Amino acid sequence: MNQIAQDWKIKTIIIGTLVGALTGAAAAYIVIQQADKKNVRPQLNAGEGVKLGLGVLGLLRLVSDVVNIK
Repeated sequence: MNQIAQDWKIKTIIIGTLVGALTGAAAAYIVIQQADKKNVRPQLNAGEGVKLGLGVLGLLRLVSDVVNIK
């Protein structure tokens, strides 16, 4: 029974890791495409970093809320 309990946890971590990696790769691709269109090197300033961090926290909260719906 304990092995079954661990299996779903491991699968969840693997799926989450893959989804996160694919999402990050897609985001990086979008940044590269936008930079190429403008012919500039992308730079992240402090304000944009804060916006990005808050967006990630909002996404994590959304995922947490969806999982906790009963």
